[in-house]
Amino acid sequence: MRSAVARSQSDLFLRVLSVLCVLVSGGCGYALAGRGSFLPAYIRTIGIPTFTNRTTVFNLETTLTQKVRSEFIGRGKYQILPQAGDVDALLTGEVTSVSITAASFNTQQLASRYAITMTARVELRDVRAKSVLWENPSLVFRQEYEATSGQSAIDPAAFFGQDANALDRMSTDFARTIVSAILEAF
Repeated sequence: MRSAVARSQSDLFLRVLSVLCVLVSGGCGYALAGRGSFLPAYIRTIGIPTFTNRTTVFNLETTLTQKVRSEFIGRGKYQILPQAGDVDALLTGEVTSVSITAASFNTQQLASRYAITMTARVELRDVRAKSVLWENPSLVFRQEYEATSGQSAIDPAAFFGQDANALDRMSTDFARTIVSAILEAF
């Protein structure tokens, strides 16, 4: 058996080690979501022109652009402008594809649920330094929806016409993901 002095020294060592760990972890770089930014301090205005839409889905670029602008504005640190000129940084985006596939089937082997998948590329450039601050050439977002009868399941326009909520959810996820990645350096 260990002596009382050895146990006391061991307990003291563990307590000191625990306190040191707590003190050191306070400087580990973690911050509350939405509070930090890795962008250079001189960036005050970000231009976000309307994204490019390479798909047949009507008005998708407008919805995505508006959601991204609103998400940046909600963070409150930067002035967001719709143009590409007279800004410190420029965020550009391009929707490259949208596809719809069956996600589940009913007992008659008919699709009962569909998944829409959108792929996009986004880039944030420092206009002053002429460098890329953040980019993702292949962002992928997926949203599911219930099938409805009487409309073509492979027609993206019919999908968005029948369920605007799915587009809204996907656009919101898209905006949050991009802004969080840019501001929080993930």
